[in-house]
Parts: sequence; structure tokens; C-alpha cells
Amino acid sequence: MRSRSTGRRACAAYPVLLLLLPALAAGCAPADRPGATSGNVWQSPRAPATAAQPARTAAPSDSPSPTRAAPQHVFPVRANNVAYHPTHSAYPGTDIFANCGTPFVAVTDGRILEVSRVDRFDKRGPLGPNNGGLSVSLLGDDGVRYYGSHLSAIATGIDPDVRVHAGQPLGKVGRTGNANNVCHLHFGISPECQGHDDWWIRRGVIWPAKYLDSWRKQGNRGPAAEVTGWQRDHGCPKAPAKPGGGG
Repeated sequence: MRSRSTGRRACAAYPVLLLLLPALAAGCAPADRPGATSGNVWQSPRAPATAAQPARTAAPSDSPSPTRAAPQHVFPVRANNVAYHPTHSAYPGTDIFANCGTPFVAVTDGRILEVSRVDRFDKRGPLGPNNGGLSVSLLGDDGVRYYGSHLSAIATGIDPDVRVHAGQPLGKVGRTGNANNVCHLHFGISPECQGHDDWWIRRGVIWPAKYLDSWRKQGNRGPAAEVTGWQRDHGCPKAPAKPGGGG
């Protein structure tokens, strides 16, 4: 029977084997550590921890599409001393009363559709086509047509197909057309439809007041859904339901 010291020398004689053969090292341990118990047994060195896997980077297709910001809307008259009524005679629209010369501005970003720089209104002529006097219509990026009439002047550079941005001056409040000598802006909201020569639609098909209320308080309530619904129900009528009454 080998002595305890002999066992110690045997273990010391094979350091390389101890490194390469953990099982042999475990067999020598009891001779090196008298009185060792099962709860205090030498353990072979653990293998290096495996590096943590990097977090998965989402592929471009995994990323949600960015939410498109709603178009900005602003009040069409740049003044504090304005007044308007929620209703209008004969058809949906709003007359915004303000001093002559008050700036009329683009309600939202978009493209100019029609510009009338000459007041052709004549009480003896057919009522409707020229009632608005000097006027501008804008197709907003939200798909809605915005119309302002009875202007005293049109801003320089405002022509069909010109791009404009929200708040950009389009003209000045006046009393041309059938404004009855009262300075105001006739304001109409409608779908694009023909985009020209359809005054019975251009003058307005939905009530603007609730949108004006929002914009006047720096809100951004948009009429696109209501205009789309109106066009779905009515299409683009080829003639006015009632003669006259164009703004």
C-alpha cells in the first residue's frame, strides 16, 4: 500500500496530465486533501463561458413604417378681428368677414388649381360662374379643394400649378363679384372633381365652420374624410342643383 506522501509525489509528477485529464486529477485529490468530504471536493476548471449572443437587429422589413404626419391646416384669414357664421344661404359655405386688404392665405400645402384675376361679375349676366369675382382655388395635399373669393387682389406668382405652403399669402380680402359691397372672404370646401369650370362644386359642398373653429384655435382638424364621403355619395355633378348662388 502506497503512503500518502508517495501519492502526493505521483500527482506532482504529472502536471501536464492533470491539465489534460481532469479525471486523473480528481482521482488524486483525495490523497492530497485528507478529510475532504463530498461537499468540499475539488472541481476541474470550468470551460470559458460562451460569449453572449448579440441581440438580434431587426431587418428593415421588420421595422414598422413611419407614421405619416397629417397635413397642417391654418385659418384662411390672417387677422384677429374676423367673424363668420356656421351656415350660409343656398349651399354649404362660409363668409368670413374681415377688413378689405386682410391677407387670405393657403389653408394647407398644395397646388393652385384656378385663379381669377378679373372681376367679370354682372348682375344682368348668368348668375353663378362669375359670382366670386377675384378668386383662388387650391388643391391641398390632403386631397381637398379650398376656395376663396371676393378678393381685392391676387398675390404675385399665384398661378395655376404653382406649389404653395400653409400660411402663404394668396390674395387679399375684398368685395368683388356679388359681395354686395361688404368686405369678406367666401370660403368653400369641396373635392377636386374637374378642377376648373365647376363653380357649383367649387363654391362648397360641406359646412366649413367646424374646421374653421379648429384652425382658429391652432387645431388641425381636417375635412378630407368628410369630403371623400360626400364625393362617394354624390360623385361630381355635371350641373348645379339650383341655378345661381355661386360664391
